[in-house]
Amino acid sequence: MTDQTSLKKLAGYRAAELVEDGMVVGIGSGSTIAYVIEALGKRVAEDGLKIKGVPTSDKTRRTAAKLGIPMHNVDDVDHIDITIDGADQIDENFAAIKGGGAALLWEKIVAVNSKRNVWVVDGSKLSDHLTHYLPVEIIPYGADQLFKRLEAKGYKPTWRLDQNGNPVRTDSANYLIDLHFNQMPDPFTLGRELTSMVGVVEHGLFLNVVDQVIVGREDETIDIFDAHPLPLI
Repeated sequence: MTDQTSLKKLAGYRAAELVEDGMVVGIGSGSTIAYVIEALGKRVAEDGLKIKGVPTSDKTRRTAAKLGIPMHNVDDVDHIDITIDGADQIDENFAAIKGGGAALLWEKIVAVNSKRNVWVVDGSKLSDHLTHYLPVEIIPYGADQLFKRLEAKGYKPTWRLDQNGNPVRTDSANYLIDLHFNQMPDPFTLGRELTSMVGVVEHGLFLNVVDQVIVGREDETIDIFDAHPLPLI
């Protein structure tokens, strides 16, 4: 049985092959995408690949730049050809939860400005239904009041805290609340409800975003799925 790290590398390197010379590339966040960055860095150094990278987090920006990938802010490019990112969980309808690495807002901004979105995961991230906790990015002012409202709705909120017990800050200096459900509500309805709540900046539901999913399997094979739009409920 291949370990999870090997599966992530397998899938990450395969996804990097989708990048062509001259592309503007959105580069995601997370442990699987670290291998995408590694593979792209090798192609830049060894093959002379010429690309522009657009990061979904400050960490991604720093890591990619160290490997010689030219990095640009999302507002400094006129388009993004392809964005390659990971996901915390993907269901059978290609809805996903993202934000475990606290980069969900930047990830969604880059995704919605991309011509094509590809998610790269190992097989453990696939599920029939979304059951993962749902990150929600909120502004600090009034955060306690918003937490109480989410609690009153039965969404079982918890603060995302760092190792010192302080609130985790996103790259936009916001807080994160993680919601926990016995059964995930309809994602479109839940997403609209969260977006309408004052103080919520963004949520980690990514719906009708992805075009292709690359999955690393335990037998060291790769599955590639073309996504289809979710029904709007």
